[in-house]
Amino acid sequence: MDRVLSTLSFEEPDRVPFFLLLTTHGAKETGVSVKEYYSRPEYVAEAQLKMQKRYGHDCLYSFYYAALELEAWGGEAIFYEDGPANAGRPIIGNLEEIDALEAPQVSDSPELLKVLKTTERLKEKAGEEIPIIGVVMSPFSLPVMQLGFAPYLDLIYEEPTHLKKLRGVNESFCVEWANAQLEAGATAICYFDPLASNTIIPREVYLKTGFGVSKHIHSRIKGPCVTHLASGRCLPVLADLAKTGTLGVGVSILEDLGEIKEACGKQLAVLGNLNAIEMCRWTPAEAEASVREAIDKAAAGGGYILSDNHGEIPWQVPERVLMDIAKAVRKWGTYP
Repeated sequence: MDRVLSTLSFEEPDRVPFFLLLTTHGAKETGVSVKEYYSRPEYVAEAQLKMQKRYGHDCLYSFYYAALELEAWGGEAIFYEDGPANAGRPIIGNLEEIDALEAPQVSDSPELLKVLKTTERLKEKAGEEIPIIGVVMSPFSLPVMQLGFAPYLDLIYEEPTHLKKLRGVNESFCVEWANAQLEAGATAICYFDPLASNTIIPREVYLKTGFGVSKHIHSRIKGPCVTHLASGRCLPVLADLAKTGTLGVGVSILEDLGEIKEACGKQLAVLGNLNAIEMCRWTPAEAEASVREAIDKAAAGGGYILSDNHGEIPWQVPERVLMDIAKAVRKWGTYP
């Protein structure tokens, strides 16, 4: 906790903190299928604790899978044997359904309650020693699952009235869900907002739509938040993100880490940006080189947490590579 808080304050701690944002690896740890793994909060909590002890990374991750939020709205998650659950059929089929939409209550959702039980168990075991990272989907990005990608882009450009209605309902849910996780013991919230990235929409569209959402949300969440663009580019909107109230940004491998760190200055901490796809086949030398390069580019002066570029390490990344990353951080992450 001290190490992470120091770097978020733009101080240099004993070494560079690193987050291994592991999700489905917990099923391997437990020896069950991915679907069964997420059926029991104690599985997730115990696996997170075991993996943190093995690799020595600086957080616990209570996140299950993105489609869990869709399940809370009455949708479906589709499970796979070798990766995270994906969203099933969209729950909104026409504009009239948006008019009638009501946000679910966290207390009425068995799926969300599992995450809260996991968070509580992690807090009981870790106390104030290790940060616990909770997750919410941005009200601006959640509709990709609620409507489907193409219909949602049409809504953004062509239906401002219904966009505003959907945004309001999603904001209510997002705030309640974030604060419930904080109350259960989460230290901070990772606010996933891939549609804020100019990889998906132009900056001028974001400023008219998602930017105001994020400002409103961050002012209502009762704890620290870091925005993650889930592999999307961030350089054109860094100054805008800094105005939302977020403490930091999860950044893409598609942009230069040194350039991002310089642009953030002391306004935003930086989280990233190891290539989680190439990571699947890294040799020990490649893992060490990638870690060393990231540290060289971004660690000086604090404000940097080494992590992957997406916010979730793929199932296919072997334990050996995770251990290589951990060893490399300890070798090269000590400040002068």
